[in-house]
Amino acid sequence: YMLLHKTNRYNKQIGWFLLVVILIWGGCQQTPGMSSEKSKVPLLKGVFEDAFFVGAALNRSQITGEDAAGIELVKNQYNTITSENILKWENVHPEPDRYDFDTADQYVQFGEENEMFIVGHTLVWHNQTPQWVFQDEEGNELDREKLLERMRDHIHTVVGRYKGRIDGWDVVNEALNDDGSLRQTRWLEIIGDDYISKAFEFAHEADPDAELYYNDYSLENPEKRRGAVELVRKLLDEGIPITGVGTQGHFSLEWPSLDQAEATVAVFAELGVEVMVTELDIDILPSSTDEQGAEITRSEELDEGLNPYSNGLPDSVQQALAHRYADLFEVYYRHKDVVTRITFWGVSDGDSWKNNWPIRGRTNYPLLFDRNHQPKPAFYSVIEEVE
Repeated sequence: YMLLHKTNRYNKQIGWFLLVVILIWGGCQQTPGMSSEKSKVPLLKGVFEDAFFVGAALNRSQITGEDAAGIELVKNQYNTITSENILKWENVHPEPDRYDFDTADQYVQFGEENEMFIVGHTLVWHNQTPQWVFQDEEGNELDREKLLERMRDHIHTVVGRYKGRIDGWDVVNEALNDDGSLRQTRWLEIIGDDYISKAFEFAHEADPDAELYYNDYSLENPEKRRGAVELVRKLLDEGIPITGVGTQGHFSLEWPSLDQAEATVAVFAELGVEVMVTELDIDILPSSTDEQGAEITRSEELDEGLNPYSNGLPDSVQQALAHRYADLFEVYYRHKDVVTRITFWGVSDGDSWKNNWPIRGRTNYPLLFDRNHQPKPAFYSVIEEVE
């Protein structure tokens, strides 16, 4: 700028022109901490703002800030979060007289600071529950009343701590077999089939304003869906405070059919409860069996033929995933009057449990964001369903 005053008029005109160009160019460049690409990416929470919440399950590294890129993506894209593991019994209440709320407190604080709908997962489940829960100090099995007392104390302590802060709870998780009958768990064996209603009662006592859900996988299969309908109807008939049903959404490219997905939404809507897709991911890898679902104890041996995309995903499969997501979101968006939330089980492909279940060490691609936290074609296919 100072040099302009030392040149002739003609050169000054050229200099002013160059200065303006430089200023415009500089204004268009990235500022520290801001990506120009990010500004071009649509926001799921905005696109579906008038339909339903859209969110992700957070792992410990994201909650604590270790996965800075992942948590930044969550802040930008989502308006609801679910705790992946930190509020499960073995983590939040590992010993009879000890609770560990450190990471859970950070999780809730993050949700509050970003004005998100916060979900707690999960209060009563047969997995990831320590054996001591069902035993006395001598290792003998508790009786019904003692176990009910222990359940009530746990629920009141955990839910009570976050009363008015956690908006909804997965109260009971995966209580049904694939044929729709009640799963034979320690809860059922010791307490009886009313353990489910008791869990909901205790959660409602601890926070009368919190939404309360039953959560399960493979509800798209007719037999299991019938069992879930009977369970929910029974709770409603008894006046048990249940807000909604979460169908987990651990799907594949072929299963379930769109008709099955739609029928699941419709049947629970008829009962008058909310419907949520609570753990959505789409497995694109081959399986050695026809078994569907999400039973975490299932395990298979690693085989090269079952891990075909370790060096990257072919475009044809990438496009198949995009079409699959688009079709599912078309169903859910059409039922936005009853579908209140869609939560992906993970933030990006790299932290998905599908890389290790049911076969450890595979490379899977089940979510909308890749391992570099960049949107995939599936992300844009979902956006296009609305736009």
